[in-house]
Amino acid sequence: MSRTVSLTARTSVNAEQTGEIWVFLLTITHETLEEPLRFSSDPTARLSDEPLTYGTVSRGDTYEFLPLDVVMPDDSDATPPAIKLSLDNILRTTVPLLRSISTPASVTTELVLASDPDTVEVSYPAFNLTNADYDSGTVTVDLTMDALATEPFPAGTFTPSGFGGLF
Repeated sequence: MSRTVSLTARTSVNAEQTGEIWVFLLTITHETLEEPLRFSSDPTARLSDEPLTYGTVSRGDTYEFLPLDVVMPDDSDATPPAIKLSLDNILRTTVPLLRSISTPASVTTELVLASDPDTVEVSYPAFNLTNADYDSGTVTVDLTMDALATEPFPAGTFTPSGFGGLF
């Protein structure tokens, strides 16, 4: 699968050393949430002094910094895309929030550069939060895409072996 990314992004990926920082943006929406939850993997800028918070502002939206590890999906056509996130459990509201949601939340993931956070380099917009495990230090979340989105079309063919009434 090919992607169109900026020259700056391509240069940073192919460079032996670079000053560019890739930032992972995570937006969680659900009908029980008043506003979407937005998290950033990088403390790009100071958002407030009281309480002291850092995060990223991208396209007018504020993403709060939350240390996280990401395993991105591969670009294989054979399997549905899946993302695995490991979040530090520093916000004590995360676990009660996960317990309160009974249906899958919708998750949008994006990659931007810290030098230009308004330009989305890579976007994965259609994931569902399907599994969450947690302990006192870490929350691990599985994001999967609906398997129907990866089914080939047409799914079957009309052949005499599958449809005996055909000649």
